[in-house]
Amino acid sequence: MVMMRTHAEVVNSIEGFVEENLSLLKEVPDSWQPSDILPDMAAEGWHEKIRQLCGQALGVPDEVLVVLIGNTVTEEALPSYQTMVNRHPGVQDETGASDTPWARWTRGWTAEENRHGEILSRYLYLSGRIDMRAFEITTQHLIRNGFDPKTGNDPYKGLVYTSFQERATKISHGNTGRLAYQSGDPTLGQICALVAGDEARHEEAYKRFVGKIIEVDPSEAVLAFAQMMKHTVTMPARRMTDGGTADLYGQFAAVAQRIGVYTVRDYADIIEHLVGYWKIADLFGLSGDAAKAQDYLGGLAQRYRGLADRAEEKLSKQPKMPFRWICNRSV
Repeated sequence: MVMMRTHAEVVNSIEGFVEENLSLLKEVPDSWQPSDILPDMAAEGWHEKIRQLCGQALGVPDEVLVVLIGNTVTEEALPSYQTMVNRHPGVQDETGASDTPWARWTRGWTAEENRHGEILSRYLYLSGRIDMRAFEITTQHLIRNGFDPKTGNDPYKGLVYTSFQERATKISHGNTGRLAYQSGDPTLGQICALVAGDEARHEEAYKRFVGKIIEVDPSEAVLAFAQMMKHTVTMPARRMTDGGTADLYGQFAAVAQRIGVYTVRDYADIIEHLVGYWKIADLFGLSGDAAKAQDYLGGLAQRYRGLADRAEEKLSKQPKMPFRWICNRSV
């Protein structure tokens, strides 16, 4: 009789593979820090550097600022994301300082991600363009409200989620940086590019981890992937609020869609990319339910592309809305 392994047991079994991929995390001395990019307040001439930063920031459109703030709030809620990862059996850091490959990955990933909220929030503060208190209140609310990615604490689903989300944040930060450069703010463009670069490395790691699980346990892994996609990937900032605005996340997401920072088409492209990266269509011998999941995943990206036109038409008719983040200016 063949004993079926639990998802946690399979995840534990690939620790050696995780160890081999810890190189996707940079050593601390080799990592960029916010102070490498932003004005050094202890150096001579810092006044002029801040004036230059503020001058460049004046050209950033309000729509880009709104998306930048929403992205920053998302990055600042990092404590919720580490908690989320640590709830998944087999992946978690059991003592908080464990020496297992999974624990070292989780802490290293968190340490790199922590820099994102720091550099983005410092830029926003120095820019003088936003209501910092409204931004800070939103961040506190989001951490306090918590975060449920709808994985059911299943490590397979958790790793599929992080694979998807790291690619989504890479796209969002990359597109925000592109718009920053176009508006004449190279500092913000550089910041967003650095953050997107980190997200790209993290995306690659999580995709490799899921790819290894698919090698070991293909039917269960494909089922987990399909189940995550059927519920739609819950964005980390879904529960954000500034304490007064109705559906703040929806308004933020609408602006991101309208200016092309993160869209329904991007969502479809991510699904297509993951299905291709993990070679879902090439898997043979899957169980009955897994084979159905394989077929479902194969056509899912196209279904979302079919929704894109309607989403764009709906947004074109949506009136501009005020955001407390930018002193109630409407976008």
